[in-house]
Amino acid sequence: MGHPELGEGAFEWLGTWYKPSLQTDASGGTLSITDSVGQPGSGPPRHVHDDADETFVMLSGKAEFWLYGTLMQRVAGETVFVPRGKERTFRVISEEESRYLVIMTPGGFEGFFAEMASGQCRIPEDMDNIVEIAGKYHLRFTGPPLGAE
Repeated sequence: MGHPELGEGAFEWLGTWYKPSLQTDASGGTLSITDSVGQPGSGPPRHVHDDADETFVMLSGKAEFWLYGTLMQRVAGETVFVPRGKERTFRVISEEESRYLVIMTPGGFEGFFAEMASGQCRIPEDMDNIVEIAGKYHLRFTGPPLGAE
């Protein structure tokens, strides 16, 4: 099984599809790249990555980003960089799916997506479990997703 754009090896969690395109071990731990396709309205709760910088590269669609208090929109061909330790979230605001790359420096965070998909953890029903797993990946949740304030 896979996603039409991402192909075999892609997995789904809460309507978003993920496919690691560069695993952490392939970069000697330096970075990881996850190719993602999000549905309209999808996006995580507000959060902080304590150990990793995060770069989004928009490939299609449109997303709204909240970065430590500032809202901005990005479309295909645009990027967003968020340094480690800074609060952030985003959501897809286009009427169609949005495809984007998530680049984490250093790598390792792609394992979180895989664990969430394998357990099909639900938000908010399974937040205690999600928070526990997130801690292994140096991820802290700090607030609601965009649109749920």
